[in-house]
Amino acid sequence: MPQINLLPWRAEQRKERKLAFLVALGGGTLAALLATFVIYLMFNSLISGQQQRNDRLKAEIATLDKQIEEINNLEAQKQRFISRMEIIEKLQRSRPEIVHVFDELVRTLPDGTFLTGVTQTGNRLKLDGVAQSSTRVSTFMRNIDKSQWLRNPELSVIETKKDQSLGATFTLFADQVTLAGAGDDDAAKPKARAKKGAGP
Repeated sequence: MPQINLLPWRAEQRKERKLAFLVALGGGTLAALLATFVIYLMFNSLISGQQQRNDRLKAEIATLDKQIEEINNLEAQKQRFISRMEIIEKLQRSRPEIVHVFDELVRTLPDGTFLTGVTQTGNRLKLDGVAQSSTRVSTFMRNIDKSQWLRNPELSVIETKKDQSLGATFTLFADQVTLAGAGDDDAAKPKARAKKGAGP
């Protein structure tokens, strides 16, 4: 009976299987490397796109911050202009008031009384003068109290000279009535008084 040696065939089969395994292992490794590289490129693309979006957002935010700063500057300029306009309007309204005050001082000043100085601080008036007697000063204060442009007379100093012919020196304070602080009735009273004085 003939004998068949199968060892070379088996060895050849093992070599083929080993080679196929190595080829499969190399293919898997290559596929894994390729997949890893593709994923790396994809993530890099995503990161790059997100970075571009972030840079664009930063640029837009910087532009908006600049616009907000310009708006704030415009608001500040607007407030300054409004303040200046209010001051100018206040000055324009108060221009005729000092004329009324001096006219009222002349009206309220009794005979035998003379003013030597008038000082104004805000709406507060300081009146220095000379009167023939303290009675004249009292009359002056009563006239101020009845005045439409002056109010709240307060006597600060009155000094009677030893020589009666020189009279008495005095210092008193009064408040000026402004159109801005007066109501409609208070503003109408000086006008009515002026019309009354303009009559015969």
